[in-house]
Formats: sequence, structure tokens, C-alpha cells
Amino acid sequence: MQVVYTVGYEGTTINAFIAVLKSVGVTMLADVRAVPISRKKGFSKNALRQHLEEAGIAYRHFVELGDPKEGREAARRGEMDEFRAVYSRHLKTEGAISALANLEGCCATDVVCMMCFERDPQGCHRTIIAGELAAEGLATFDLYADDPQRYVRNSPNFPRCHNHQGLAAAE
Repeated sequence: MQVVYTVGYEGTTINAFIAVLKSVGVTMLADVRAVPISRKKGFSKNALRQHLEEAGIAYRHFVELGDPKEGREAARRGEMDEFRAVYSRHLKTEGAISALANLEGCCATDVVCMMCFERDPQGCHRTIIAGELAAEGLATFDLYADDPQRYVRNSPNFPRCHNHQGLAAAE
């Protein structure tokens, strides 16, 4: 079984973020932000790509999987049902369908982690994307980038996947 990780960078530093990715063997980061700009140092597209490349991790921006402005505004207002409805409609667009297929293909050859801002995956559209990938048979696992040692301490308890070889450790 293939696995795809998800992570948010809220509340962390670029160094801790990369340490988490490396600790679980991520080989490609899939940036699913509509607007890959951040006020948080190291997390805007070009700076992030450079940090990841230095760490041996590939970077891809899946702009078509970003949450549309209407969805982001609903989430900011705390209207989570509206946010989910907007994003679910967005996933039916041609661009999003194509991007989702491309992301799924990447998961067949790389250990992929989807990234957005929110620490809590339940408040982020990446959980909706993860659900779509799970429906296609991929396992999903949420990472938290503020405690890299968590994954070192608990490594037997989370999935490590070399997607071309299958799941290497049980969940």
C-alpha cells in the first residue's frame, strides 16, 4: 500500500519542518497552497524550494489543488461547512482533477507529503485531498511539524513507506 503524508507549517520553523520530513523519509513535498507566499520565514515558494533542495527533497507546487479564495474566506469566518462545500466543488474542476491525478502518480514513485499552512489537518483542505487519495487506495498519515523528535521516538508506530516497495512499517 502506498502512503501519502500531510503537514502544516503553522507554529514551526523551517529547520524543524524539514527535520520532520526527513525523519519519515519524504522525498517530495507537494505544496497545495493556492498562493505559495508566507510571512513565515522560509515558507514562501522559492525559499522553501531552496531549503528542501538543500535537504535532498524535491518540491512541486500543485496550484490547482489550492483552496479557492471563496473557500479560504469561509474558513477564516469559521464557516467550515461552507469551506468544505466550496472546496469539494473545486475538486470537480478539470484542473483539480488533473492535478489530483498527477499527485497520485507522484505517490507511486516518491514518498510524498502534502503541505499547507494549518497545523490541524481537520481545518485544512489537505484533509479533503487526502480523502480523495484514500478513496483511490492510498493510506494517509498526518504529521505535525512542531516536534521532529516525535517521529524519531515513535518510529515503529507510524507508516514508513517506500512507495515502490510498499508499506515498510505498520500504522
